[in-house]
Amino acid sequence: MARGRETLKAAPRSEFGSRTSRRLRREGLVPGVVYSGGSEASAFQVAERDVRNVLGEGAALFDLEIDGSKTVPVVVKEQQLHPVRGSLQHIDLQEVRLDEAIQAEVAVELEGIEVAPGVKGGGVLEHVTREVTVEALPTEIPDRLIADVSAMEINDTLQLSALPVPEGVTLVADDPDEVTIATLSPPRVEEVVEPEVEEETELVGEEGESAADEGGDGDSGDSGGE
Repeated sequence: MARGRETLKAAPRSEFGSRTSRRLRREGLVPGVVYSGGSEASAFQVAERDVRNVLGEGAALFDLEIDGSKTVPVVVKEQQLHPVRGSLQHIDLQEVRLDEAIQAEVAVELEGIEVAPGVKGGGVLEHVTREVTVEALPTEIPDRLIADVSAMEINDTLQLSALPVPEGVTLVADDPDEVTIATLSPPRVEEVVEPEVEEETELVGEEGESAADEGGDGDSGDSGGE
């Protein structure tokens, strides 16, 4: 379950526009907006290192404090990353009620990869689905879900339906049996290309001899003409 909540401290933001946003990013700040039901959204700015530290804890729920005001529980609604550098460009937060269930994205981590028989036999394990949507009270949303792959053999597939979830947490999916968490494929076999290379070498050699022979006949003809 979720641990004691982290608090993200931010400052109010009154200037808007792309130029202002670029200036904030140069100063190591991230522009953001927090939405709350029934009231206007509030714009804020926060140090990128602070928001990354909070998000790095993995908790879906944390508190937001804007300029010393009362803290409010929030979850990440959306975050925009730079396509190349991966730096945080903008973040949207959603204020939540602790007594109402919400949906949130939760990371899926694999456990037991090294001891899986299929991996020991040279198989290739692929982590297909890395995040899943769950529904629960904000305080009950898990930091992460663990998928145990320690018993997987070659050609095995682990579906979302087999993923254990804590009590009070529901997986949100139309058909959990159709959502693949991980697969274990047979060892990849590289194609042998040596015969093709040898054949090509022989052909090149034959063409080279042919060209030399034709060239020789031509030279002889020229000499005879002189």
